[in-house]
Amino acid sequence: MGVMLAATDSLNWLGRVTGATPAQLTADLGPLRAPGPVRFLPYLSGERTPHNDPAIRGSLTGLAAATDRNDLTRAVLEGVAFGLADSLVALQSTGARPTRLMAIGGGARSQYWLQVIATALDVTLTLPEDGDFGAALGAARLGMVASGAGSVDQVMTAPRVTAEIAPDASLRAAFAAAHQAYRAAYPAIRAIQ
Repeated sequence: MGVMLAATDSLNWLGRVTGATPAQLTADLGPLRAPGPVRFLPYLSGERTPHNDPAIRGSLTGLAAATDRNDLTRAVLEGVAFGLADSLVALQSTGARPTRLMAIGGGARSQYWLQVIATALDVTLTLPEDGDFGAALGAARLGMVASGAGSVDQVMTAPRVTAEIAPDASLRAAFAAAHQAYRAAYPAIRAIQ
């Protein structure tokens, strides 16, 4: 399991800074493309996985005079996806090899972001019916099992999947290289904060 402290909130932050809603920020991004030179480290509230560093703060690097709102939006989406990829790497270090993951919550409303995440993690994402309630439903189910209101097999049933997002194989190498650059940025940023 991995914990990211500012996933969807990173896009909300950019929205506050630019005066745009998250939907407006992602509306004009066009088709998925390779990560650009702008890099965002989504450590707005510190980070847990894999750094366990409450003092680290976010950063933007690679800015140029030509950098625009779409470049910043893509960098935020990619930065969060690479943070999730760090969690996947931590999970894989235990021997787990998931080939499918479920996307829930507000960020799962953006088709572009789902494509970024699927490609950055190189796994297929599934979207459950009523995904906005996934975390609350999971917590309620855990409570039911803990209280004896049902067994794991009775309560922990898989939700109906309404869509699947596959990684873009043509961009796999570009996303892998960008993830490595993202991982190298943490110690450099940490050293100057």
